[in-house]
Amino acid sequence: MTAQLRHQGIAPTGPATPEAELVTSAKGGDEAAVRELIRRMNPRLFRIARGIVASDADAEEVVQETYLKAFTKLDNFRAEARFSTWITRIAINTARMHLRRVRPQEEYDTVTEDQKASDSILAFPGQHPNRPEAALGRAQVRAFLESAVAHLPPDLRLPFLMREVENMSILAIAHDLSLNPITVKTRLFRARRRLRIALEERTQGGFDAIFPFDGARCADLADRVVAKLKADLRL
Repeated sequence: MTAQLRHQGIAPTGPATPEAELVTSAKGGDEAAVRELIRRMNPRLFRIARGIVASDADAEEVVQETYLKAFTKLDNFRAEARFSTWITRIAINTARMHLRRVRPQEEYDTVTEDQKASDSILAFPGQHPNRPEAALGRAQVRAFLESAVAHLPPDLRLPFLMREVENMSILAIAHDLSLNPITVKTRLFRARRRLRIALEERTQGGFDAIFPFDGARCADLADRVVAKLKADLRL
């Protein structure tokens, strides 16, 4: 991105705008296009990062760094693949580099995390979803799901999030992680088996709700990325 970021969009920008048009506008310095791309990619990139690093804070740092790398080098994007695929690969590499900086003595494939047992008892939602106890129950279920997924070994957690949360194909996951598709299938099988043991008696689905990144957090990250881009470009 070499042009100045502008508050006025080159063309109307919104949820219905095709990705390719947003990328073209972003290359021209359209701030609205940059913000819309960030809004669309935040959930995927946060979950991808969270599949590699050990905390939400680390994942958010990785996502911000990913955007800065991508948008400052957007002129290098030649659309041989989708923008979402291109920036996902940047996020994976950025997260792995972050992990190595934090734990230089460990390689990514051998990272272990504290397996702290949860003593909480889940209060499942009842028949009245608008009641406070129902909202609390949903929050507890999501917290349990997030904990269960977070405690998967990293080599199982990342493919699981890419497949079950982001709905990426086996071949796409294999390509992005430089793995054999059979290896991806094996890791997915092992991840599901581990989670089934932990979840089958306590939950019924709900993986699409875990590690959310929207609302105020999404808007705040977009503000920070845009401000940083402007500062780096000395605008």
